[in-house]
Amino acid sequence: MTPPAAKTGAYRRRREKEAVCHCCGATFSFCWRCRCGFRICQTCMLENFWGMSCNGITWQCPDCGDQNGLGNQ
Repeated sequence: MTPPAAKTGAYRRRREKEAVCHCCGATFSFCWRCRCGFRICQTCMLENFWGMSCNGITWQCPDCGDQNGLGNQ
């Protein structure tokens, strides 16, 4: 009997240790991320929150227009 193949998929991929914010260009250990690849740091998110969220539960990606959760629900 052969051993099972290693599982591959999105849930097995590791996140990058550091991410670059698309707004300020700085490198952070945590950035909000959209599926299209857009990343925004917490500071820029707070500064631009008024234009990116209308309900405080989701935020809209400025690149692709997709809705993303803030993880508070």
